[in-house]
Amino acid sequence: MDIIKNYDVVVIGSGHAGCEAALACARAGISTVLLTLNLDSIAYLACNPSIGGTAKGHLVTEVDALGGQMGINADKTTIQLRMLNLGKGPAVHSLRAQVDKIKYHTEMKKTLENEPNLYLRQAEAKEIKQENGEVKGVLTTKGEFFECKKVIIATGVYLQSKIIIGDYSEQSGPSGFRGANFLTQSLMDLGFELRRFKTGTPNRVYIDSIETDKLEIQYGDENIQTFSFLTKKQPKNVAVCYLAYTNQTTHQIINDNIYLAPMYSGEIKGVGPRYCPSIEDKVKRFSDKERHQIFIEPEAMGTKEAYVQGLSTSFPVQIQKRILQSMVGFENVKVMRDAYAIEYDCINSLDLYPTLEFKKVQGIYCAGQINGTTGYEEAAAQGLIAGINASLSLKGKEPFILSRSDAYIGVLIDDLVTKGTNEPYRIMTSRAEHRLHLRQDNADLRLTQMGYEAGIVTKKRYNNYLKKLKQLEIGKKDLNIIVSPNNENLIKLFTQKGEMLTKTGANVGNIIKRVNISAFDLQKHLNLFKDLPTAVVNQINIQTKYEGYIDRQLEQIKSAKKQENIKLPHDFDYNQIKGLRIEARQKLNKIKPDSIGQASRISGVSPADINVLLVYLKTKN
Repeated sequence: MDIIKNYDVVVIGSGHAGCEAALACARAGISTVLLTLNLDSIAYLACNPSIGGTAKGHLVTEVDALGGQMGINADKTTIQLRMLNLGKGPAVHSLRAQVDKIKYHTEMKKTLENEPNLYLRQAEAKEIKQENGEVKGVLTTKGEFFECKKVIIATGVYLQSKIIIGDYSEQSGPSGFRGANFLTQSLMDLGFELRRFKTGTPNRVYIDSIETDKLEIQYGDENIQTFSFLTKKQPKNVAVCYLAYTNQTTHQIINDNIYLAPMYSGEIKGVGPRYCPSIEDKVKRFSDKERHQIFIEPEAMGTKEAYVQGLSTSFPVQIQKRILQSMVGFENVKVMRDAYAIEYDCINSLDLYPTLEFKKVQGIYCAGQINGTTGYEEAAAQGLIAGINASLSLKGKEPFILSRSDAYIGVLIDDLVTKGTNEPYRIMTSRAEHRLHLRQDNADLRLTQMGYEAGIVTKKRYNNYLKKLKQLEIGKKDLNIIVSPNNENLIKLFTQKGEMLTKTGANVGNIIKRVNISAFDLQKHLNLFKDLPTAVVNQINIQTKYEGYIDRQLEQIKSAKKQENIKLPHDFDYNQIKGLRIEARQKLNKIKPDSIGQASRISGVSPADINVLLVYLKTKN
């Protein structure tokens, strides 16, 4: 066994979680090694060639606000940018970018290679060594031993992964990359409870074999927010997407051959994602629907390969081809890659603390799809938090834990470690109690100060944040200006927007609160908010227009935080508290909640149990 020393942290896996974890540690001055099965799979977009989406865009901006890399990388490689849900309120506005998947991988690999304190190594982890409940290092399949103090497991969908297409299956990772077949046994030996999950991906086709003139064109949006608060230049929309639809013929092919689908034949044992179902699942579950939307998205700019979003399936290849050819514009389609389902091992996330550290062995952290989540953005968020906490622990500092009222990252991790998940978990805006506060446009205002105080945000990013605060302060002074009712530009604006004219002078703040008027209108017509960037004017607009609602939500957050601030020890035995119900004792002993707030969200712990806990703590204190 060849012993390689002098690494504080070993990160296993180079997907989106592994990249963020490794960068977070290395940027904190911690010597880090990143083990990957294949250097060509670093930050590989194995499923869809996009970053962001509803609630996912929020996660990316939060990762960026805390010094992560995903937003910067996405902005560098964007080929089309859109803001989803613009017809709704700002709480659910979500960025989604089509990115060049080849460049995305290349840019992230370059970032990792150029990061001091970070060593990339193509090797497969075989065993995680521990002594007396503390991690000691990682042994590879080739006999190298990386001695370390912390291990971050970010293996994605590669653990014992199996590709399934009809009645054909093979041990393989996604997109032809090999799987990791040795680490599972080591995880079981360490005390992890493993389960089997499943996800899938659609066909890739030649874009020039589709009659795109028969489809609806989908263009990108101009002059909208980017993922990173450091990005100064708006990415160009250099690509278009297309919208197609399934039809009754498509559905008939699926229904006639459903017995061949591995999901229904029993070939697939893993639990699939509820919110990203296969086309056969959609047709069966929503049999009343006459058609389903299908989006055609470019994989990269230098290739004819296109991704058929919404048509994930594990049907035999012959049926896949018939399904594709049944759609208008796809009659002569040529398939590049087959669609497939993939099964993989993951852990029970209830075995983790909110820091993402494993409860049974000190120094092991888990991030990404191994925790039962699905999605690049969810993985990146967990990787960042695991990396931050591993490095803070090495420095003897307090852990970095985001609450549900701080960030979507807090919602995601709290759901995982408090409620657990029996299916691949996807973040959604509906999971957050404080959506109006947790907007993507204010992620830096919510998190960058916290990140800086924890030592995880650079001076450059922090100065950028302080500059924005100053600009907001300057801009908000204009809110108190009284505009004369005889102002010609105001009269013209009100007439254009269908607003009633005022007989007395109007306060700028109150003008913005009118339904059809925005701060941007006043910037354009009244020369207010002069020389302020779009992001700052947008912030002023939202904060002013929704002031009452935001204030109310902040009061609710203040009240909820009182319970979050009552901490509970991890080594406490809840069997000692006689007033607790048996189920509550069992759940509390298993999950070991961080606070009264977290305890109150555990399924099986009632308000009466919380009162018993509060009385007990009061007596002890």
